[in-house]
Amino acid sequence: MPGCQPGVARLGSGVRVEPPGVGLEPAAVYRSTAEGLYPRCMSHSSGFSLGSVNVGGGKLFLIAGPCVIESEEHARKLADAIQRITSDLGVPYIFKASYDKANRTSIHSFRGPGLSEGCRILRRVGENNHLPVLTDIHTPEQCQEASDALGTVDAMLQVPAFLCRQTDLLIAAARTGRPVNVKKGQFVAPWDMLHAVEKIRDSGNRSVSLTERGASFGYNNLVVDMRSLPVMREFAPVIFDATHSVQTPSGGKGVSGGQPEFIPVLARAAVAAGVDGIFLEVHDNPAEAKSDGANALHLNLLRPTLERLLAVHAAARA
Repeated sequence: MPGCQPGVARLGSGVRVEPPGVGLEPAAVYRSTAEGLYPRCMSHSSGFSLGSVNVGGGKLFLIAGPCVIESEEHARKLADAIQRITSDLGVPYIFKASYDKANRTSIHSFRGPGLSEGCRILRRVGENNHLPVLTDIHTPEQCQEASDALGTVDAMLQVPAFLCRQTDLLIAAARTGRPVNVKKGQFVAPWDMLHAVEKIRDSGNRSVSLTERGASFGYNNLVVDMRSLPVMREFAPVIFDATHSVQTPSGGKGVSGGQPEFIPVLARAAVAAGVDGIFLEVHDNPAEAKSDGANALHLNLLRPTLERLLAVHAAARA
């Protein structure tokens, strides 16, 4: 199917719609895109490849793994298990895990093995499993250091939601030449993510995606505005983080809580809306996870969840 031009909504009437900030109020964009931007146009003209995964190519892909690297053995165990499931179902797969969770609620919380050891483990997973990998970066100085430590594996650098407006970080990530995934801040309007995309592209890197992970809804709560998905997809391929979207930030006495029973519901809605990929934090024992276990998807639920998402995706393309 033909790709969507970034910044243009293809409607049944043939009307072309500019993004917010270029002559249109947000409400006008919602009215215009509601008719037919999704799911008729499933590929994206700003798509790119990360190893064997075509981001924005029209085939639903998965980013999944533990929130944080707990150990090399655990990371490899989860990568193997998730890869078996995605291979069986034909779902392109990117392994994710963080070497450092720099924004934990409490100073006493586990953060991870650190950049050097964490990237060594990610590199080993990528090499042994022939998988692309994704990890967070938090400061401009970490970008090139992490990129170098990841070696020759296909890797994507991720800008955390709290840092999505940090210009120096976005530019430094872009200049590594690695694909960059930017999570939309819980405090940022979807149309304002165009500025993050422009910071990366104007720095010479065209391989950028955006991820929706919920918006702040009062204290210790998030809500997902599904209208953000078509709005942001006018700028870049869009991924939906179904696990952080059910988080209750800092809602559990020094840790974040969550409502994981709603992960499949929100994921199905996002796939029906036409997202390019799904992001899931997956754990084999969420109750004992060292970070974000309260909003993680249990490994045992991954296969049935993906089977339903693939069915929704197929129906949306019909």
